[in-house]
Amino acid sequence: MTVAAEAKTNTKGGTRYMVELALMIAIIFIMAFTPLGYLRTPGISITFLTVPVAVGAMILGPSGGAACGLAFGITSLMQCFGISPMGVMLLGINPFGTVVTCIVPRVLEGLLCGLVFKGVRKKRKNPAYFIGGLTCPVLNTVLYMSSLVLFFYQTDYIQGFVEGLGVSNPLTFVAAFVGVQGAVEAAVCTVVSAAAARALAAALKSA
Repeated sequence: MTVAAEAKTNTKGGTRYMVELALMIAIIFIMAFTPLGYLRTPGISITFLTVPVAVGAMILGPSGGAACGLAFGITSLMQCFGISPMGVMLLGINPFGTVVTCIVPRVLEGLLCGLVFKGVRKKRKNPAYFIGGLTCPVLNTVLYMSSLVLFFYQTDYIQGFVEGLGVSNPLTFVAAFVGVQGAVEAAVCTVVSAAAARALAAALKSA
């Protein structure tokens, strides 16, 4: 291959990557501000935004996953300005902690999901999509709740949930607060992410 041909190939590949990334980010923003993105509950809402983040991480790699996670985090922070009652409360209590809680866990979940998928796929291709799909919602819950506990556990707002749930420490609070909602989120996102990523990968490969 000549230098000119190689440069052309790299440019096309880079353009395609950016288009695919832009589409995934657009999907995240559309889902975030429509009923497709969240199932609202009195406490923590069930989010399905881990689906496009996981798909992005598996199709576009760790860096693409991190970018999709950043988009998720930005939309999560935007929810704190009058959309999410819990987000509004957290922002009023600790703006810095809210920014970190909304964004950092989501960037890490996308990055780590991409790394896990990449590592598993090298050894076992078939279960890689399932594992990648499961990794993202689990990391979203674990990292988000860890940040929530770090910045807000001692606040009166979170202590109100602690008393209402009848728990006595951060670990039992996380388990009780997430509960069935976390299991539903993980199950749905795992199945949908795995199926969507596998189908998209096949479609892109044949394109």
